[in-house]
Amino acid sequence: MGRLQGKVAIITGAGSGFGEAIAHGFVVEGARVIVADIDVLNGQRVVQDISSKDYSSGGSAEFLETNVTKRSEWEKVLDVAKASFGKCDIVVNNAGTTYKKQPSAEVSEADFDKVVTVNIKSIYLSASVLMPYFVKQKSGVFLSTSSVGGMRARPGQVLYAGTKGFLNTVTQGLAAEYGPFGVRVNSICPLLAATSLMELFTGVPDTPEGRAEFAQSVPLRRMALPSDIANAAVYLASDEASFVSGVNFPVDGGRLAA
Repeated sequence: MGRLQGKVAIITGAGSGFGEAIAHGFVVEGARVIVADIDVLNGQRVVQDISSKDYSSGGSAEFLETNVTKRSEWEKVLDVAKASFGKCDIVVNNAGTTYKKQPSAEVSEADFDKVVTVNIKSIYLSASVLMPYFVKQKSGVFLSTSSVGGMRARPGQVLYAGTKGFLNTVTQGLAAEYGPFGVRVNSICPLLAATSLMELFTGVPDTPEGRAEFAQSVPLRRMALPSDIANAAVYLASDEASFVSGVNFPVDGGRLAA
């Protein structure tokens, strides 16, 4: 019996990186997953990859093109979850973006607008659409991918970190507000990992040498892996974490403590 057996999950930004790993992790544990991503080719690739695996959990995945900055898209993905699987138990707000590392005063207005819309407005829309459904259902898991940057902003990514600081505060507030209705709200705060956004976060080319140098700044002496984030997501979405809510959970190899 998988740890998410019988659960239905919407995972945004699941066409790559952390979201892709979370989708695989959820299906392995028996969940039926909607891979929601604006990137059609990668979203379809993830579903095909999942479908090709010999998972015995009974989990499955389907793709839905989704723009998390539009209310109508959130309404659509919830409707699809109900139509395809009969319900929705979990939403993972994983879609996010950033800009190339640079002095904060030099970030363009277009880049600022994009990071605020994707990283902040999408959370508002997700809560606006999913929370009434969870309240009516008297249960639900509202899980988001945040960042250690939301706890400690680094030069060159300050405005991005501000969007994650917003998410961390909202995570705690929503947990208090909706806990009485049976809804758990948490976020995962990863350290820099080898994903498609790595060069934007560092501002330099992604090289083995650069990764090795960064790993030396981490107490556990390695970078985060997408599977590390997926493992945390499985736990926080599962009934094992039934008394865990309002937590911004660092998955950072001890970096914040260093």
